[in-house]
Amino acid sequence: MTKAGPSIPCPFEKRYPSELQRDDTYYMSLAFNGAIDGWRADEVPIGCVIEHHGEIVAASHNTVEGAQDPTAHAEMLALTQAAAALGDWRLDGATVYVTKEPCPMCSGAMLMSRVKRVCFAVTDPKMGCLGGATNLNDLPKVNHHLELTQGGVLEAECRALLQAFFQMKRRDSRIVDLDSPDGQSAQGG
Repeated sequence: MTKAGPSIPCPFEKRYPSELQRDDTYYMSLAFNGAIDGWRADEVPIGCVIEHHGEIVAASHNTVEGAQDPTAHAEMLALTQAAAALGDWRLDGATVYVTKEPCPMCSGAMLMSRVKRVCFAVTDPKMGCLGGATNLNDLPKVNHHLELTQGGVLEAECRALLQAFFQMKRRDSRIVDLDSPDGQSAQGG
């Protein structure tokens, strides 16, 4: 069952990259647009696009809150879409573009699905598992390794989007409930 979240005003504008140059910036721009869609659905704004031989075979954003599914990360949803589009769980030759470094679950799924390359914008020193907190790609006995592009591609834009979202969430959690008899915030603060 999917719970519809409120539409949260997002101060960021979508990007409209030229289709004439399908490079890392082009695909990351589309992932960034997905992150904005996530924000508007009151989800953590992370977007993901999967490219295979120049064609987009998947695009998603987080739907964890709406779906009440801890596995509904942008990357997991996009990997499922890509496998369906290609008719194979092996995503040989595919590149994953994601606005934030993948977590352990998503990093593991990318290794298992044999994607060629992962390009992420923002590193995650707490939960990132492609170099941030740890690097699953460096495990010596893993039978597949990913090519990585870490940071640099729309990094500032993706970081600003994530930071603004969490600042807004923290601010909203501190709003004082004036109807509360003790004047405490609605979140019990």
